[in-house]
Formats: sequence, C-alpha cells, structure tokens
Amino acid sequence: MRGEPISAGKGAFFLAAAMVLLADQASKYAVSSLLARGQSWPPGGLIRLTHVTNTGSAFGLFQNQTVPLIITAAIGAAAILLFFLHLPQTQPGATLGLGLQLGGALGNLADRVRLGQVTDFIDLRVWPVFNLADSAIVVGVGLLLYYLVLARRQERPQAPP
Repeated sequence: MRGEPISAGKGAFFLAAAMVLLADQASKYAVSSLLARGQSWPPGGLIRLTHVTNTGSAFGLFQNQTVPLIITAAIGAAAILLFFLHLPQTQPGATLGLGLQLGGALGNLADRVRLGQVTDFIDLRVWPVFNLADSAIVVGVGLLLYYLVLARRQERPQAPP
C-alpha cells in the first residue's frame, strides 16, 4: 500500500526544518573546530563570531538543567508537529514558520543530547550570544504570529458600512 504523496505545504515544512537543522549543526561544528571557547573573530567590530557554550536556555536561564531542558525541547518539537498536522495547508507562511521552529528546536536539542550544552556564536555585542537555531525559532514564531493575528484579520469579511 502506497502512502499519500507529500503536498507542497508539507514538503516546505519538512524541507525548512531539515535545512535549519543541517545549517545549524554545520555552523556549530565549524565554529567549534575553528575557534577556541571564548575566542572571537574578528576580534573587534560590531558583529563577530564568538564561541561560547550554554548549559541553560535562552538568555542563560536555567543553567545546568540539561535533562529538564531536553524533555521540554522534545515536548516542544512534538507540539510543533501536532500543530502542523492540524494547520490548513493553505497557509504557506505558517507552514514555513513551523518548519523553522522545528528545525531550530531539533538543532538545539541535538546539542543538548550530544554535548549537554548548546553552542552559540553569533555575537552582536549588545545581546546575548546566540546561534542559527535560535534565529530560526524567532523568525518562525514571527511568521506564525503573523498568520495567527494579521493574516486571519485580513481574511475576515468586512461588515458593510
């Protein structure tokens, strides 16, 4: 028995998640291989790569809570998948947003499971150091919020004057 073909929306979801996961893991590997922990490149400048690790969550909260953070990330990834399965396939922005979130969640989850910490390296100097997975999650949340708030508002028929 053959399964049902993957629709364009489902394909975009899984492609976005896979691309984020691969780019995130490759960038973390490159930074870990090329920079010692604490080292920055270039040494000066507004934006630089700085190799740091984080045993906590965003902004360094919940340090040394690896097991609870792994469980939370796994539950979050499952929730993203469930939400995606119930999302109308006519919403490409929301589908892409969820794919970005899943790829980011899996990227940081892979670090926690493999290393017990997350590798961060994007250093804006006025914000805590972060990584591609974090960026994908933030962009994905923004796309999903747009869909849930603004796009739905535009879809509603306007009441006659």
